[in-house]
Amino acid sequence: MARGKKLPLLEKIEVFDTGSKGQSAGKAEDGRMVFISGAVPGDIVDVQVLKKRKQFYQGKAVHIHTYSDKRTDPKCRHFGTCGGCKWQSMNYTDQLYFKNKEVKNHLERIGGLDVGLFLPILSCEKPYMYRNKMEFSFSSSRWLTPEEIAEGQDITSRNGLGFHIPGAWDKVLDIDECHLQEDPSNAIRNAIKAFAESQQLTFFNPRSQEGLLRTLMIRNSSIGELMVLIQFFEEDHHKSQLLLDFLRNSFPEITALLYVFNGKANDTIYDQNILCHSGRDHIFEAMEGLRFKIDAKSFYQTNSAQAYELYKVVRDFAGLKGDELVYDLYTGTGTIAQFVAKKAKKVVGIESVPEAIVAAKANAKANSIQNTAFYTGDMKSLFNDRFIVDHGKPNVVVTDPPRDGMHPDVIAQLLKVLPQKIVYVSCNSATQARDLALMKDFYQISKSQAVDMFPQTHHCENVVLLEKSV
Repeated sequence: MARGKKLPLLEKIEVFDTGSKGQSAGKAEDGRMVFISGAVPGDIVDVQVLKKRKQFYQGKAVHIHTYSDKRTDPKCRHFGTCGGCKWQSMNYTDQLYFKNKEVKNHLERIGGLDVGLFLPILSCEKPYMYRNKMEFSFSSSRWLTPEEIAEGQDITSRNGLGFHIPGAWDKVLDIDECHLQEDPSNAIRNAIKAFAESQQLTFFNPRSQEGLLRTLMIRNSSIGELMVLIQFFEEDHHKSQLLLDFLRNSFPEITALLYVFNGKANDTIYDQNILCHSGRDHIFEAMEGLRFKIDAKSFYQTNSAQAYELYKVVRDFAGLKGDELVYDLYTGTGTIAQFVAKKAKKVVGIESVPEAIVAAKANAKANSIQNTAFYTGDMKSLFNDRFIVDHGKPNVVVTDPPRDGMHPDVIAQLLKVLPQKIVYVSCNSATQARDLALMKDFYQISKSQAVDMFPQTHHCENVVLLEKSV
């Protein structure tokens, strides 16, 4: 397609399904698929094409002729501009239907798999205010909304504290209320912005790489503990302490008030020294009598309530009787390993991140769990024949890989070991289906169950039980 060629407006497209990455899907008159943002299955819409390819169009709904019965009013005033919660305009029951449908399609179509039993997706009791971790960015050049531009008024402040605009790495949408994390999350964020502006503290500019305030992270737990971490770009101790003292005095309920000075080009904190201003340097989460220590760098499922439901599905699928050796691949901080340990003879966890294994060992010790062991190493290298000789052949393997799925070498090793059961947990059912297809000559899929960890988005987790068939 020639550069500068005007892209078409497709009129009265009937939206019949959901597509990838939270989009919806329709079909143009020429037979090409149309992937649409801002539409819900059942809508009839006009679509402004933004991308044209031989087999599909991609665009956004610019006019709705007929509203779907699956629609609902979005709860958030930032919906449509903020890049998150793309399914807020769809009824929650319909969100669950389309998530379950996608998982089933991935397993059957991508994997060519025969699944014994598809269990209904587990819904989330709280479809809003469910996240235990939120990260916000400061910007001295915030995104101006179409309404602000149309009004033509002088913009007195370009400071913003919120989320990056999709496709605009240097622009941040200023957020006054987010419906994903329980208060005092909104109160803390808004108070920080107001205080910073009153004290003329500078907000970060990613283009010029200057400014004091860079990012804000807020974590909470189901037992009422609260962590706040401020990331400063410039190392100004007087101004940083001014803000931290304000937070400590204004929000005494903060359990861990932390900060970091990070003058790098990127804002990742995992290679940074985290400092404690007041309180502890960590918070605790609790689940079924277990306590998990969470510091600023710890990974923990971002929906605490649904993490419990997910882990119960894993334990149920594993069907442990007490005499099994269990391997927990990609164990992270060992939460699943510790959750199933009381039903197993021993659980061996493997993880590539050293800090996660340190946390796993510390949590197991604090929980008085004596039948777990945790090892650090690259999965495809550590999980080998020597490791099996040293630690024993597992009866059950639980695997919870990242979105990319398992490395082919890990799958090859599983097929050498051939445990009686494999419980595969995935946040990406497409790569899960790909991996399962490589094992279908040796395993039958007894059952599959999706768990909705992320309401108002297209994401969900899926758990599959494989049982040895040869």
